[in-house]
Amino acid sequence: MSMEIKVPVLPESVADGSIATWYKKVGEKIKRDEHLLDIETDKVVLEVVAPADGFLESILKKEGDTVKSEEVVGLFTAEAVSTSEKTSGAVPTSAEKPSVEAPVSTEQTAKPQQPLSPAVRQLVKEQSVNLTEVQGTGKDGRITKADVTKVVSQKEAVSKSPSAKKSETSSQELPMGERVEKRVPMSRLRARMAERLLQAQQSAAILTTFNEINMQPVMGLRQKYKETFEKDYGVRLGFMSFFTIAVVEALKRFPIVNASVDGNDIIYHGYHDIGIAVSSPRGLVVPIIRNAELLDMAQIEKKIAEFKEKAQNGQLTIEEISGGTYTISNAGGFGSLMSTPILNPPQSAILGMHKIEERPIVENGIIVIRPMMYVAMSYDHRIIDGTDAVQFLVTVKELIEDPARLLLNV
Repeated sequence: MSMEIKVPVLPESVADGSIATWYKKVGEKIKRDEHLLDIETDKVVLEVVAPADGFLESILKKEGDTVKSEEVVGLFTAEAVSTSEKTSGAVPTSAEKPSVEAPVSTEQTAKPQQPLSPAVRQLVKEQSVNLTEVQGTGKDGRITKADVTKVVSQKEAVSKSPSAKKSETSSQELPMGERVEKRVPMSRLRARMAERLLQAQQSAAILTTFNEINMQPVMGLRQKYKETFEKDYGVRLGFMSFFTIAVVEALKRFPIVNASVDGNDIIYHGYHDIGIAVSSPRGLVVPIIRNAELLDMAQIEKKIAEFKEKAQNGQLTIEEISGGTYTISNAGGFGSLMSTPILNPPQSAILGMHKIEERPIVENGIIVIRPMMYVAMSYDHRIIDGTDAVQFLVTVKELIEDPARLLLNV
């Protein structure tokens, strides 16, 4: 008896998805919970696994096809069914035999015991990496994105060696001066991101205010306690937890910055769900720290570390990247000195952090060198006045420059 392979139930905020990759072929023998296909939405990649031991009977939706919630994308035949049919005397036809006795491919044989995340599978597919050459360094020997990247880098280094270049030059087939172009469709995540950014530009009156923060107090505090903090809580002490707590305190003082627009109404949120922008192989994603006002620094750092790992492995869920009342984006890790971040609708403001750089400033009439960071807050001028925006950013600056105020709540 055939079993239907369906698209998982999608949240209301996700209208549809598309078939990203089928990992099994029709007739191929499959074990229970083995990965069958990936479905890409505009937010995350969803995995669909085999419901039982058996084989893939047919594929109804091919790679690139658009699918909706609970739509049937293929048919699966359980092994128990085919066994009972053999016992009852049914003789498989010549068309059925390959589906049951199909030889396992070399790629399947080389597949590690630990399952690969969608991001790692995609990278392996794009770079044509042989998994037998990859040594997993993740938990329980799991292969990570960094492990695959290392193998790719080693191959590139070999190909760029003098001997390889000489051989490549001598056997060059393309004529000199040929200009190659490659056209590829946007991923659903990139297309959705482009749509939302354009929507933000067209529907909101975006304005940006800037300031600079002396990071020396926070850097000194972090340097003094980072080893003890990591030993006690098992997570590194970064700058993001300081900024998250400072932002939450500033939002309490200026609740309009935590609000959003709905038609002609302003919605004030009595909670602080802070989005933390992190990079992933599929692009920038913004997982949400729910009720950040209830968390301490250690809990915030653990959440951020968890989000970063999930983002790299493509394991963020739709619930983890949906919603949010305010976003913090740190472009400093990529070397950005200053930028104007774009709103993440329906939020009304976003804070951009940047590179820490030593600069001369004046303190008490004396020129001194301090580690300074430019910060920028873009906001929707329809509901947030310039005065509120500037005072909000000044509050964040004062709290970061005097971290004791975060503890004293002054």
